Amino acid sequence: MAREAVVAVTKLLAAATTLVVLLLVILTGSLVPISVSKAAVLPKDRADVMYHSYQGGGMSIDGPSILIRKKMSKNISASFNHYVDTVSSASIDVLATASPYKEERSEQSLGLNYLQDNTLISVGVSQSNENDYQAKSFNFDLSHEFFGNLTTVTMGLSKGSDEITLNGNDNFFEQAEQTNYRLGLSQILTKNFQMGLNLEAITNQGYLNNPYRRYRYLDDASASGYSYATEIYPNTRTSTAGAIRGRYFLPYNAAVYASARLFSDTWGIQANNYTVGYSQSFADNWLIDVHLRYYQQDQADFYQDMFERKDQFNFMARDKEMSSFNDLTVGIKGRYLFKFARTSWAQASSVNVSLEHIKFDYDNFHNVLVTAPQGVGTEPLYQFSANVIRFYVSLWY
Repeated sequence: MAREAVVAVTKLLAAATTLVVLLLVILTGSLVPISVSKAAVLPKDRADVMYHSYQGGGMSIDGPSILIRKKMSKNISASFNHYVDTVSSASIDVLATASPYKEERSEQSLGLNYLQDNTLISVGVSQSNENDYQAKSFNFDLSHEFFGNLTTVTMGLSKGSDEITLNGNDNFFEQAEQTNYRLGLSQILTKNFQMGLNLEAITNQGYLNNPYRRYRYLDDASASGYSYATEIYPNTRTSTAGAIRGRYFLPYNAAVYASARLFSDTWGIQANNYTVGYSQSFADNWLIDVHLRYYQQDQADFYQDMFERKDQFNFMARDKEMSSFNDLTVGIKGRYLFKFARTSWAQASSVNVSLEHIKFDYDNFHNVLVTAPQGVGTEPLYQFSANVIRFYVSLWY
């Protein structure tokens, strides 16, 4: 029953998004004045240079990112982003069935924004490449401000296509497609309080699992008491999510905020996460933000830590991301803003640092790297911590 509800909500959201997008495009194209207040604005010209790092669970991911955004006219702006991940993995999934590896993923994206009165239309394309995975995507987003810019409606559509290969197997080639529908509402309720609501639906089809992942099953012929086989996933997946957020501005240059997000899919995964945070500015130059985030999910219907035999079911998974687990994130961000003279070609610049510590606890994924004195399947539950660092410099011009 839950799966039928997810599919029904997805179809309804897709139809609503398409209808509203077409309506606003018609209104914008015919230049019908919907609001006579101050119009929306294009994103500011800026350049960002960032370094990001993730360390935890035997995985090391880091690399640079460069973003450049520039107005082409009073109605059009363009952006370019180059993003690199260098991945070194000796995670528990890898060590259980294979050797550590190192690879690099690079992604390039181009974006274009068009502003007409209170309507902003954005389109973008991106492409990422790994030695065994290529992904391409296209996105279309539209936002419109109503009622004196107190209300903003956003909607969007993304489509992606992936090509999956397998190192060491030249005959392996699979494809996957994704469609994402988005609908959002942002409302300024008072001069100090604003809220937002977002809905999202995603449909996936094709090869949806990782060809390197293995499930384990009992095997008396094996010295360990179990063996591994390649995971088998369904070739379709439909997901829906809803999020609500709020921010209250305090009278002493500070703000508190909170958000909640609920997720459900046709694989049986139910998830939710909650975030609370506090921001404080000092002397017009400093901004400090601290936040706490909690995430929890239930396992997929076809997940098990140990199966009774090989090919026991039509679909079988042991990827820890399909299991039941939770994580808690504690983070702090800092920013220092440099302001330049009005006669300068640059308007402002900022230095930004973000630090996060994440603790993961798994409810039914066992650490097979630890010997189980009481027998197979009684290994301790897996847990690990990770640290995430982001450092970037922004320049507005």
